[in-house]
Amino acid sequence: MDPRTALFQQHRPRLFGLAYRMLGSPADAEDVLHDAWLRWHAQEGIQLDDPEAWLVTVTTRLALDRLRRARTEREHYTGPWLPEPMPTDAGPPEAEAERSESLSLSFLLLLERLSPEERAAFLLTEVFDYRHGEASAILGIAEDACRQRVHRARARLREGRPRFRVDATTQQRLLQRLVAAMQRPDLETLRALFVEDAVHVSDGGGVVRAALRPLYGAERLARLYLQVASQMVGQAIRFELCTLNGAPALLIHDGDRLGTAMWIEADANGERIAAVHALRHPDKLARLQAVTKRETRASLS
Repeated sequence: MDPRTALFQQHRPRLFGLAYRMLGSPADAEDVLHDAWLRWHAQEGIQLDDPEAWLVTVTTRLALDRLRRARTEREHYTGPWLPEPMPTDAGPPEAEAERSESLSLSFLLLLERLSPEERAAFLLTEVFDYRHGEASAILGIAEDACRQRVHRARARLREGRPRFRVDATTQQRLLQRLVAAMQRPDLETLRALFVEDAVHVSDGGGVVRAALRPLYGAERLARLYLQVASQMVGQAIRFELCTLNGAPALLIHDGDRLGTAMWIEADANGERIAAVHALRHPDKLARLQAVTKRETRASLS
């Protein structure tokens, strides 16, 4: 590997982490990195004072341009949009501080509340630890403007953060209870799983059957899952607990096809489910299934 390629590869995990958090899609993040690499390659023979700063600047601005286009497209998206998950070990290794809450699917969805400019400023300063002066240079704006964007972003995120946080073991136990309830469906058992104001959000992208709006209430969610469980009878359905973006998740396979990827939020005691996010978009699931299979083969080799 030549020195220039080696330097790009050295910074690649950080660049990918930034682009993925900006876009909520591993495929889009990879496209941004490909474009960044082409621009990096075009700089061959030009001496750069700070190659890392150059790469972060180019990656951020490419991601911003792509996110602006994506936001326009998402305005016409059929039903709710959910971020595209990654198996925890599938993405490039990053420092633990950069992998924690800021990589969770719930946090990526929360970032959708921000404008592209607010999102970039917030991620650079609050997740990747750039000073406001450094972030403003990356974004090509005044430092005061950068501070204002970060301030607005914090306020928006504070309003939408989950009320409670529970550990991975608790989340996994709740997912196991949900699976058990769907395998032996009973309305009261299912209803007892959810808090009274629980919400269900599903992303089918208008391609497969999914609720076009969030559904609210324990009774409504219990009836939904009772109906889903009844439709599974006689089908080759397989449930698989896994880890996506550092947190427990549930994969529901229909034969050899991945049909749903699901993650949850819990109540304060970790006894009931407060929110369910169900990704059903076939394109997003196909990419996730392909990555999962590659990781499985690698672990067995």
